Amino acid sequence: MSNITHRGFTLIELMIVVAVVAILAAIAYPSYRDSVLKGRRAEGRAALAELLQQEERYMTQNNCYLAFTTNSSGVATATAPSPSSACGGVTASSVPFKTFSGNNVSDANYLLSATTCPASSGTLSIADCVKVIATPTKPDPTVGNLEMTSTGSKTCTGTASSSNPKLCWP
Repeated sequence: MSNITHRGFTLIELMIVVAVVAILAAIAYPSYRDSVLKGRRAEGRAALAELLQQEERYMTQNNCYLAFTTNSSGVATATAPSPSSACGGVTASSVPFKTFSGNNVSDANYLLSATTCPASSGTLSIADCVKVIATPTKPDPTVGNLEMTSTGSKTCTGTASSSNPKLCWP
């Protein structure tokens, strides 16, 4: 009789470990994804607050807000009242605001823009009110665009805007 001891794992033991890891991953991944989205949204809200402060500063110096759009590569273009006249003489190549969230445009989670506020009756001018918008660079259908106006209104364009607005602006 020999005293041979076998070391190692059986196939059943290995499959049990794989199953436990798979179950843990199935539980952890959605929580991780939600945490990442919450972080991105917080970054977008902070970028909007900063942009609105810059717009208010611009308003005190030029007597109007500056409307602009930002393309997918982060280049901002002034849009109202006209790119080269009135409103401080800012041209399309010199929008004086940070137009993205984060440290650089290539890693930005949101691109920022500004436009005239919508009016329920009549027309508001860019001298009266500005709406700043954070557009996500990665899909976020639940919240969509984050929006804030100089009058204090805060909204979003995703499905949470009506079902669960606390996801947009907690």
